[in-house]
Amino acid sequence: MPDWHELATRAQSRYRDGEGRLPEEPDPRQRQLTRMGNAANAAGLALLMAGEADDARTWLLLAADRWRESYVEAPAGSWGRPIGAIKAHVLADDWEAAGRDADWALEEGAATSESPIGKYAACLALLVVGRWRDARVLADDLRTHDGFPTDVADAMAFIAAEDVAGYSVAIDSVLDSFETRSDYLEDIPVADTVLVLQAIARRRDIEVAVSSPLLPT
Repeated sequence: MPDWHELATRAQSRYRDGEGRLPEEPDPRQRQLTRMGNAANAAGLALLMAGEADDARTWLLLAADRWRESYVEAPAGSWGRPIGAIKAHVLADDWEAAGRDADWALEEGAATSESPIGKYAACLALLVVGRWRDARVLADDLRTHDGFPTDVADAMAFIAAEDVAGYSVAIDSVLDSFETRSDYLEDIPVADTVLVLQAIARRRDIEVAVSSPLLPT
């Protein structure tokens, strides 16, 4: 069992170190802001696993802020920033802010992106704001993209379609993909995508129980 408090402390230290060395030049600055967002998110996830939801929320909100700030000078197609911000706000249970991030991603053209990661940003955004029909169309499109996790696309499609049985199979597969990998963002072994999809599914009145060492108890 990881020492979640130790992992959170390390991530917080990385964030503060980056904060103290934030460049003025646009490109180095957006890169550093992204690293700070990653570190804050890692701290938030570790604190969620430690059962400290309030402290986790503080760090997840910081992560979303840094990713959004970094996007201003980021290269075109940097869809990981809005995805990260949406996910962080969902995990922080701040659906109003998640909705704003969703609108931002859609306004930036995620839905018409040629890249699967852009389409993923758009599909996630559409699910957050409850545009189920549009989300289903994009999720079905993502199912055909080589290199994009089919089970994640399936889970999003089944949420949009309010298909409990299909979603149950898909979310188990997504969880299994986390449990069988060895690399995690910022070395934080948490199935964050499962947590986000589960939160969205509950808003669709889909309740599927899952458990794992990679999820909070």
